[in-house]
Amino acid sequence: MSKVSFEQLLEAGAHFGHLKRKWNPAMAPYIFEEKKGIHIIDLNKTIAHLDQACAALTQIARSGKKVLFVATKKQAKEILSQKVQEVNMPYVTERWTGGMLTNFQTTRKSIRKMTSIDKMKTDGTWETLNKRERLFKTRQREKLEKTFGSIADMTRQPAAIFIVDILKEHIALKEARRLNIPVFAMVDTNVNPKLVDFPIPANDDATKSISVILGAATDAIKAGLAERKANKDSDAKAAADKKSKKAAAEAAPAKEEAPVAEAPAAEAAPVEEAPVAEATPAVEEAKAESEDSTEEK
Repeated sequence: MSKVSFEQLLEAGAHFGHLKRKWNPAMAPYIFEEKKGIHIIDLNKTIAHLDQACAALTQIARSGKKVLFVATKKQAKEILSQKVQEVNMPYVTERWTGGMLTNFQTTRKSIRKMTSIDKMKTDGTWETLNKRERLFKTRQREKLEKTFGSIADMTRQPAAIFIVDILKEHIALKEARRLNIPVFAMVDTNVNPKLVDFPIPANDDATKSISVILGAATDAIKAGLAERKANKDSDAKAAADKKSKKAAAEAAPAKEEAPVAEAPAAEAAPVEEAPVAEATPAVEEAKAESEDSTEEK
């Protein structure tokens, strides 16, 4: 959610549109009324669309992707460069070079050429050049810096593009639409908002209005970057805690299990045989008499 209030937009003059004869009929849903031949923008819809755009920008920043800001008109150049540098995002405030997005490989070659000139000054190659070659390289470096210096860190195509005036930056808009890159833009009453994915109806000519809208956009990106950093820190802390616990568990000596004492096997008691009773003399005499009597019979 953006932190911009109705009063801030009103004081900044964000509600002033263009003359009625210059209007685009597609902007009718965003126009509140006509006053002295000038269309007045409905600031309630401006706040609603600004909230949607800020939420989307926060999500993009949270995912670690880049948003390219474009504003080459005089009243927006300094404001944009100042605010966008705070969030370390690429921006274009000079002439938009045709094919900057659609022919991105060539753009990267120009950026590499600029970095190679910088490398020559550090590795000693610069001292081997004569005066004329140094002058040529210096002028070439200044020209490249003016055009591509602000996008030198953009190693891949941006995840989104933010345009201040789509009527002036129509080439950038066409390239972004061709590559299906989401477009955030300030739309005045003289443009077609249907060409933009996230239109923000507001005055794109007043410096105060541009400053308020860009401030809300960059604040949303700051919030996304802060959330990304917090998530990274928490993940790193959790990983470190897990690693330390694992290391502590491996370093601790393993507890030896006490051997279970086996009970000695009980020795079998020797079974004593019962002694055979010896025959007494009386028994023997009785036995002899019985044998004699059987023989007589």
